[in-house]
Amino acid sequence: MNQASRKPHSSRAADASTQGPSLAEQLVAVARALQDVRQGQSARAVLAGVDAPLRAGVQALLMDVLRVLGTAEAVRTELAARKPAAAADALLCTALALLLPDTPRYDGFTLVNQAVEAAKKRSVTRSQSNFINGCLRTFLRERDDLLGAVAADPIAKYNHPQWWLDRLKKDYPRDWQAIVAANNSQAPMALRVNLQRCSRPQYLSLLEQAGVAAVAGSGEVGIILAKAVPVEYLPHFADGWVSVQDSAAQMAAPLLLSGLLPCDGATLHVLDACAAPGGKTAHLLEFAPTPKSLDVVALEIDAKRAERIDGTLQRLGLAADVVVASADDVKTWLPVVQARHGVQQFDAILLDAPCSASGIVRRQPDVRWLRRSGDIAQLATIQRQLLDALWPLVAPGGRLLYCTCSVFREEGEDQIVRFLQTWPEAKRLAAPGHLLPQHWNAVDNSPGTLAQDHDGFYYALLHKPLR
Repeated sequence: MNQASRKPHSSRAADASTQGPSLAEQLVAVARALQDVRQGQSARAVLAGVDAPLRAGVQALLMDVLRVLGTAEAVRTELAARKPAAAADALLCTALALLLPDTPRYDGFTLVNQAVEAAKKRSVTRSQSNFINGCLRTFLRERDDLLGAVAADPIAKYNHPQWWLDRLKKDYPRDWQAIVAANNSQAPMALRVNLQRCSRPQYLSLLEQAGVAAVAGSGEVGIILAKAVPVEYLPHFADGWVSVQDSAAQMAAPLLLSGLLPCDGATLHVLDACAAPGGKTAHLLEFAPTPKSLDVVALEIDAKRAERIDGTLQRLGLAADVVVASADDVKTWLPVVQARHGVQQFDAILLDAPCSASGIVRRQPDVRWLRRSGDIAQLATIQRQLLDALWPLVAPGGRLLYCTCSVFREEGEDQIVRFLQTWPEAKRLAAPGHLLPQHWNAVDNSPGTLAQDHDGFYYALLHKPLR
């Protein structure tokens, strides 16, 4: 089958009327996944363990549940002040979440009946099954009253922990509600065109031929799909013509390399300090005018995640030296890099530092429920250590781009203000600073529209002057 004849199919949960896993089976798996998330596991890790035939449907439903979990838990408290056993509560909150007006996938009575069947499959006691049935049917009868009763609860209203809301109000007194609204939306699928293989207009034409609705995104390489599709439906994806990457993340390579790339045949030495899964590493290499323009070292502390960098580069036909090491443990990895590349300093360093991921909540809605208030200070300490360890490795005349997928100022602007006090020789170049999450609605845009849609992010570009 050629690319043009392929038609995308929805990756959302299977409707109860279609063949495949029953809704009850999906609810069992979603409730089990929610229970695991509540115990501290990431949704991504939990979903990786779901059986393949169930995974797409369970992922779609779990994301819906996590986006409205605050409301669902508040309603459950109204229905039953005493919290039931963990398994029963996870199933009850799953069903309540899917009965809310924001998640209208199924007829209410169908969902309640399937939830009761799911209770039997989860081996909850008869009394717990009857309890779940009673709570859900009460909700159907008294939905407006119950939602009115929790409307004044900030966690139920905004579906974020209270500490998170308090931090957003402090950091963004005028914009915090818009940030929350964007967080609760569903992020579209964003692509980055590999200009070494084709132009954006050419790829948009290929998508149109394949029946995939899309518009140009921000920058020179971004594309936003009207509806997510499996990557196998993207023309020439396996051949490296395009990658999946949010529009905000696509800014890194141009920010770091614009105006810095050599024009005399010389090679620029670049360090990607926290590189997995390799999307930004690949974009750096794609941005180079020739394969010899950049010599890239990609550091990653986790060996398994480092394998993902290799896989990403292999698909795109690119090459970098992937080194498994902690970026701040310079004494360990720098001698290895020096032996291989003959350098002790780099012309450009990309530091996409570990962070709270508070800017990508719309893509990873479990983050808001997994993080704790104390995590932010701990992460800021790690970011500070990385900045202080890597700045001496920037060659005179070179640059360091600091970025995080966080909207919290402690992980962004506050971090750079402290850095500049510690390293007064560093000079700031133009960069976006804090980017707040922005959601584009495909329904409101016609073909040819430039889709302004991106996650929350922070960028600071630091220059080391020539001595």
